[in-house]
Amino acid sequence: MTKNVGEPQGRIQSYEQRVSRLSAAVVRISSSLDLDTVLQEVVDSARALTGARYGIIVTVDETGHINEFVTSGFTSDEKNEMAAWADGPRFFEHFRDRQAPLRLADLPAYVRALGFSADLMRSKTMQATPMRYRDAYVGTFFLAEKEGGQEFTNADEEVLMLFASQAATAIANARTHRAERRARADLEALVETSPVGVVVFDGGTGELVSFNREARRIVEGLSMPGRSLDMPGRSLEELLKVVTCRRADGRAVSLAEFPLAQQLGYAETVRAEEITLSVPDGRSVTTLVNATPIQAADGAVESVVVTLQDLAPLEEVERLRAEFLGIVSHELRTPLISIKGSATTVLDASPPPEPAEMLQFFRIINEQADRMHGLIGDLLDHGRIVTGTLSVSPEPAAVAALVDQARKTFLSGAGSRALSIDLPEDLPRVMADRARIAQVLNNLLSNAARHSPESSPIRVSAARDGVHVAISVTDKGRGVAPDRLPHLFRKHAGAAGGDRERGLSGSGLGLAICKGLVEAHGGRIWAESGGAGRGTRFTFTVPVAEEAGGEAAGSERGQPRPFRKGKERTRILVLDDDPQMLRYVRDALTEAGYAPVVTGDPEELPGLVRMHKPGLVLLDLLLPGSDGIELLERIPEVGDLPVIFISAYGRDETIVRALDAGAADYIVKPFSPSELTARVRAALRRRAEPEPFVLGQLTVHYDQRRVAVADRSVKLTATEFELLRVLSVNAGRVLTYDALLRQAWGRPGRGSADPKLPKRVRAVVKRLRQKLGDDAASPTYIRNARGVGYRMPEPGDL
Repeated sequence: MTKNVGEPQGRIQSYEQRVSRLSAAVVRISSSLDLDTVLQEVVDSARALTGARYGIIVTVDETGHINEFVTSGFTSDEKNEMAAWADGPRFFEHFRDRQAPLRLADLPAYVRALGFSADLMRSKTMQATPMRYRDAYVGTFFLAEKEGGQEFTNADEEVLMLFASQAATAIANARTHRAERRARADLEALVETSPVGVVVFDGGTGELVSFNREARRIVEGLSMPGRSLDMPGRSLEELLKVVTCRRADGRAVSLAEFPLAQQLGYAETVRAEEITLSVPDGRSVTTLVNATPIQAADGAVESVVVTLQDLAPLEEVERLRAEFLGIVSHELRTPLISIKGSATTVLDASPPPEPAEMLQFFRIINEQADRMHGLIGDLLDHGRIVTGTLSVSPEPAAVAALVDQARKTFLSGAGSRALSIDLPEDLPRVMADRARIAQVLNNLLSNAARHSPESSPIRVSAARDGVHVAISVTDKGRGVAPDRLPHLFRKHAGAAGGDRERGLSGSGLGLAICKGLVEAHGGRIWAESGGAGRGTRFTFTVPVAEEAGGEAAGSERGQPRPFRKGKERTRILVLDDDPQMLRYVRDALTEAGYAPVVTGDPEELPGLVRMHKPGLVLLDLLLPGSDGIELLERIPEVGDLPVIFISAYGRDETIVRALDAGAADYIVKPFSPSELTARVRAALRRRAEPEPFVLGQLTVHYDQRRVAVADRSVKLTATEFELLRVLSVNAGRVLTYDALLRQAWGRPGRGSADPKLPKRVRAVVKRLRQKLGDDAASPTYIRNARGVGYRMPEPGDL
């Protein structure tokens, strides 16, 4: 009887001990929010609850992928071996799919039955218990090898199931805490590094809660000592108490007389208002302020977030802009005064001047008009450089010829100024826009002449520099201080004295324009000087041209160059009204070895095609006042060129419309440089190496301009072949009379307006059918689209 009573008491005591250990384990895993600590406590506590020697916990993220792998009881070598187990991920996948507790009495046999290697199985027994949080699977912990080699029991499984639910909650809480800490850290980093000052005030007390680095800089003037509001011995909080805020409407609020807490109690929302902050000694700083009150549910203001933007940089930009306009106005006014004075003298003279005197006045007017023309050209070039629309047309050129062209221009305006030219005989040809590189050289020569004695010669030299040729212009003039060298190619901004004058070329843009022109060629420009009185050397690079039969000298990566006609790079005409896109496309094409010609004006398209004869046209679909497809159909100069549309619209109907209009391809923005150049290469390759067109017994060899029907050669006139070529290239599509006139005859599309022109098309089609043996009543090759035009079926249609 006593024995029977003792057994329940023993079970109760055992149960109480398990509950006590479980409660202690739950307390341990819940005492921290650090995820790594929680995971280690979970696996350690699971081992302690069951007396297991080894423990492993594997968790998954929201997508189900393995996230953490934590062990307990393993030596370093054992842990590394287990982590490197090739079958480990698949073994875990097996248990993740199962998601139910599992006790094993023979672990190695179970592993081998699954088809995995059991070499690392150091234990005979194992208990696997899944963890779930709010019905979501979190992971599984595995326990192995109980003390004394015993098997895991029902009691172990029960306590582990209870512990698993608590462990899953602790892991979820730790993950949430880590995510919140990361988000908070990211937000704090964003606010702290923001270029705008951010200040947060407590709405109830008016106390300063937080502020970022830029806010402190604005108030204390850390980066602009001359404009500092910093008062020695005062903290930022104390400084705010003596600050006066002058608002845009003239109201001045002293924080000493009207405490911040009182103001914030009924805080208003402020948007982009200029407010001047000042201290009693008269120092001030003007800021652009936004203020947003954060209100509680009852309407009380909990806090106020204030952002401040220092207007000093904007004021500096305005000052520089006004200074630049003043310089340009002065430069333009000088020749205008000479022109006006000379003209007035001639017109008001009584009696009229002698012919010799009048001729001298006309010379003055002509020279000053040329000067004004140059100044305006500088302004236009600078504007194109800034917007990325500056176009250059590089072609192979000899360096000696470029230097000589610049020398003649320079000497014609500089009198007998001595030039020393030193050019090696073995210099390779370069890819250069002759007029633009001559402009760079002439600017550098004129710049050297202004800053060196007349008795001192200006030296021009050149040398091979890898895949470039480096051309230098050296003078023995006043020189440039080393700290001013990086600023020479800026638009005169921030320069002073002699350094500032060195940056001027008429309008103050000479060196800035040189930099833009050189970079448009794919080169770079820099200046060197030993200091004051030791002269200056300007050097710029131009890419080497590809030599016939040799490797592509202009390819820095050793990759093949794109298709070229002879020695020239293939020109690609780009039309887009977005300056940034023009620059992006131009740089990508230049890097790939093409010669881009860019413009943002649709009206320039016909003239640029005739002038540069491009191999392909990149055309924006939507243009100001025009439509890319309309241009393709309207301008005959474009009709016979491969055209690739670039557009932000990727709808199928838009792409089909463009391709039906005759486009070679269609690229949707945004696109990578590699995709762009790959599509350009493909379009050029199709044009350069066209496949013969075969339709039934008809074969058209485009490259040989030969036509055959059933192996019988057919002789066609130039117009007949061109009409057949246009129809076959567009097989499957109906071509209107307008389209045929534009593409086959090179005429503007006026078929619908002039009834004679469709008759001409019909007459040529009639002759062509007869030569091809095509029955007009039931045509095989050229079919009617009544009242519209003609089409050829695709080869598969027959």
